[in-house]
Amino acid sequence: MTDTTPSQRAQRWLDAFGAALASGQPENALPLFDDDCYWRDLVSFTWNIRTQEGHDAVRDMLAARMADTAASNFQLEGEATEADGVTEAWFTFETKVSRGRGHLRLKGDKAWTLLTTMVELKGFEEKKGPRRIKGAEHGVHKGRKSWLELRQDEQARLGYEEQPYVVIIGGGQGGIMLAARLRRLGVPTIVVEKNEKPGDSWRKRYKSLCLHDPVWYDHLPYLPFPDDWPVFAPKDKIGDWLEMYTKVMEINYWGSTTAKKASYDEAKGEWSVVVDRNGEEVTLRPKQLVFALGVSGYPNVPKIAGAETFEGDQHHSSKHPGPEAYAGKKCVVLGSNNSAHDICAALWEHGADVTMIQRSSTHIAPSDSLMELALGGLYSEEAVKNGIDHHKADLIFASVPYKIMHSFHIPVYEAMKKRDADLYSRLEKAGFLLDFGDDGSGLFMKYLRRGSGYYIDVGASELVANGSIKLKSGVNIERINPKSVTLTDGTELPADLIVYATGYGSMNHWLADLVSPEVADRVGKVWGLGSNTTKDPGPWEGELRNMWKPTNQQQLWIHGGNLHQSRHYSQFLSLQLKARYEGLDTPVYGQAAVHHLR
Repeated sequence: MTDTTPSQRAQRWLDAFGAALASGQPENALPLFDDDCYWRDLVSFTWNIRTQEGHDAVRDMLAARMADTAASNFQLEGEATEADGVTEAWFTFETKVSRGRGHLRLKGDKAWTLLTTMVELKGFEEKKGPRRIKGAEHGVHKGRKSWLELRQDEQARLGYEEQPYVVIIGGGQGGIMLAARLRRLGVPTIVVEKNEKPGDSWRKRYKSLCLHDPVWYDHLPYLPFPDDWPVFAPKDKIGDWLEMYTKVMEINYWGSTTAKKASYDEAKGEWSVVVDRNGEEVTLRPKQLVFALGVSGYPNVPKIAGAETFEGDQHHSSKHPGPEAYAGKKCVVLGSNNSAHDICAALWEHGADVTMIQRSSTHIAPSDSLMELALGGLYSEEAVKNGIDHHKADLIFASVPYKIMHSFHIPVYEAMKKRDADLYSRLEKAGFLLDFGDDGSGLFMKYLRRGSGYYIDVGASELVANGSIKLKSGVNIERINPKSVTLTDGTELPADLIVYATGYGSMNHWLADLVSPEVADRVGKVWGLGSNTTKDPGPWEGELRNMWKPTNQQQLWIHGGNLHQSRHYSQFLSLQLKARYEGLDTPVYGQAAVHHLR
């Protein structure tokens, strides 16, 4: 150990690993891994997104995939580093059909974590850099068409005279990013979106909505935001960027189009997707169908006795028009996560009398603390100065297996508790129910496990703490009256407005309605890790359920997540789809079992 540099140790491990794979004997690789080991593979070995945990899982995967993958040429990229007894190194490699990039953590001379990712398919690379198309058609001949004429011809034919290989249902950020990657890979794709224009799903949200994630975390593929883009972008600015992006990336985007029904023809190996496009019924017949409808399903609107008698306004947070009409009005917001806090704060700013109904405990992460303690090392101006752009940051993030990720996060939120102790103390004094996750691992683990239960504080928590936003905690609405609500503790609150900031159902509710309940149940629950924590029932999955990888319904995929996830994982979903488009053999290893339905 002492006579070698971190880079020498890492390359020595990579050489030994390459030799073990070349031997054709899975057992030869096992001594290179620590007893506590994790190998996370993004498509390159498994044609899946899968983490092998422990020696047995590594051996089983290699036994199934070693020969066919034919991985080789493991080369250190840059210099390895060492801290706290752990050596970290980047490397490149190739398989029979692809080129890849990976990350390695060594404890001593043995692998603790290993990440392998597919970067590109050999022979099917993006036409970029030296491979870029000429664009101009030099020379003179009759009937030559301009770029615009060719683009208009394509838009007129695709979906009518020619069928797309992929249809993406959902034209928000996720669908747009995936379509951009597929366009670069030459895969004919149509995005179907009920709104008229790209970005409308952002424009139609409540007036005060801004991103709570910082700009460095939110770039789209290929076209990063300008270097003067706001740290926290307003919703309409994001909407305009998505509209521009869709146009310049030449995405075939069918706005004002509603997917009505989809069915899979097993004999033909294709989907039939019936859509209403501006009043015209069109049937699309793609080979691959992607649902990109966010991380959630339909809005959860609780059924409360007496709701039909209410004389004021009531709506889900997704339909909230903004605070302007409610100055001087009595407003009740049911919920205590991001949307609830944002809406309460905006209503208070416009002179409303606002009460938040907190049914269960909520994790609060002050934005400045989250930026500095949790995200700053990877997604910040300082990180960029240190050579960590969003591409590298994404891979560092991906290199931490979900099984041990909480242990990386707990110290962050312990520090946050100390840093923001005054705010937390005043919130609890006001009666607010606080938590930091079941195991103290905070916001991002809550997001991965259940997709709810937190607020990134950009100001509303102070209003709760000082009583500007009134609070009723540990209760629910038991009954709605014509001009008030009655809570489960017997309290009656006058109300002119009720906002249900009550979240969303599972994403595969969309599948049940658009395809069938049987297909929805075949796919199973979407999102969550199986951590056996609140709202994330076990058994342990090791990866997010059904996201960005093959599902148990042939040729059906789920894409989504926040801007960071949509950017990062669209790469791996697009490569899986491209491989199938080109007819490559894609044997999926470790297809996840279904343990939960909707």
